Amino acid sequence: MAEQLYKYRWGTNEKQKAMKGRVCRVQRRMKMNNCLIEFIDNGQQECVSRWALRKVNGRAKTDVRKGKRC
Repeated sequence: MAEQLYKYRWGTNEKQKAMKGRVCRVQRRMKMNNCLIEFIDNGQQECVSRWALRKVNGRAKTDVRKGKRC
């Protein structure tokens, strides 16, 4: 079974803006809805809120009306 990948979604400060949109995997789930993530591109590890993560699906979402990826 393949591991679940997530995309970091928050960008409310400078540190979060640098991480926004990057794909990661959860290494550890911790107390108070936090988790330790590792980014796929460079192996950087961060402790973040689990609310900031969204699942990455294998399918690309497309806007049918405009023909653009969402």
